[in-house]
Amino acid sequence: MSKLTTFAAVAFAVLALPFSASAQDREFRLGLITPPVHVWNQEVAALSDTLSEMSDGRFTVVAFPSGQLGSETTMLQQLQTGALDMAWLTSAEITNRVPAMGALHAPFLVDNIGDAAKVLRSDVAREILDELPRATGTVGVCYAMTGMRQLLTQNPVESAAELDGLRFRITPAPPIRTFFEMFGAAPAPMPLTQVYDALANGQIDAIDMDHESIINFGYYDHASYMMETNHHLFGMVALVSGRVWAGLSPEDQTILRDAIQIHCDRTIDRFVEGEDAKLEQLRQVEGLNIVENVGPEFFGDIVERWDAEWAEQTPYVQRMRDLVADF
Repeated sequence: MSKLTTFAAVAFAVLALPFSASAQDREFRLGLITPPVHVWNQEVAALSDTLSEMSDGRFTVVAFPSGQLGSETTMLQQLQTGALDMAWLTSAEITNRVPAMGALHAPFLVDNIGDAAKVLRSDVAREILDELPRATGTVGVCYAMTGMRQLLTQNPVESAAELDGLRFRITPAPPIRTFFEMFGAAPAPMPLTQVYDALANGQIDAIDMDHESIINFGYYDHASYMMETNHHLFGMVALVSGRVWAGLSPEDQTILRDAIQIHCDRTIDRFVEGEDAKLEQLRQVEGLNIVENVGPEFFGDIVERWDAEWAEQTPYVQRMRDLVADF
C-alpha cells in the first residue's frame, strides 16, 4: 500500500470518528402548554440532565413551554408525523382519541391527591396507555399529574343551581365537557395562555383549575371565589412520537423510558407533597374567599348520571370505580 493510500485511509478513519459519534447524539424536542415556572417544566429540565447522564452525554432534551409549538391538539399531530419528538400533554387531551382515558376524569373518582397518585400508578391506568400507539401514533411512557381541580368563580356560589348558565373555561375534552354541561354550565374551551385575559375582560365567568396554576397565573385577581371541590384528578401523559421511538435501538428505548419514568414519578411526588402547602398559600391571598370541603353531594346525582353516560363508551369507568373502592 502506498504512503498516499495509507494516509488517505487514516485520514478517512479520523474524519469518520466524530461523524459516527454525532450520528448517535440527539436533542429531543419536547412540547408543553405549561409555563417555565410550572413543576412539569422544571422536571423536563431535570429530565435532560438525567437523560444525558444515562446515555453518556448522547441524549438531551430541549423544552418548548407555554404552547410555543401550538395547542395540545397541534402537538399531538406533530408527534404523529415525527415533527415533534416528545410532549407532556394532559390526559384530558388524549380522551379526544382514546375514550378509555376519559375514565380518569370521572367526577369525584377520588377525593384527595394521594389517591389520585395511586390511580395514575395503577396497572389499570397503565393498560390504557397500551391503546395509544394505534389511536395516536405515540408511545405513552408514563403518567404524571398536576393538582386536583377546584372551581373558581367571579361571584359567590351558594348552590349548584347558581352554576347554571355560567361560562366556564374548561380543558377541551369530552368527559370534562359532560360534567359541566350536566349542571347547566356553558363550557368555553380555550388554551391555558388565554384564561387570565378572558377572566379580566368578562369573556368567561369561572374556571376549573388546580392550585398550582391558580397560584402561578394569579387567576384570583379576577375570580375571587374558590370552592375546594377536588372534583377530578388531572393527569399528564409523557408521550414519545411513535416514529421517533421506532428509530431508536432497544437499548436506547430503555434509556429513554427509564429516564422519563424517573421524572414522571418525581412530578407526582412533588404534587402530592405540596398540595396542602399550596392550599395554605391560597388561604393567605387577600381577597380570595375559599369554601372548603365541597363534596359530590353539592352536585346532586351528577356522579351517577356521568357514570351512566360514560360507561356506554368505556368499561374503564367501572374498572376505575372498582379500583378506588379498595383504597
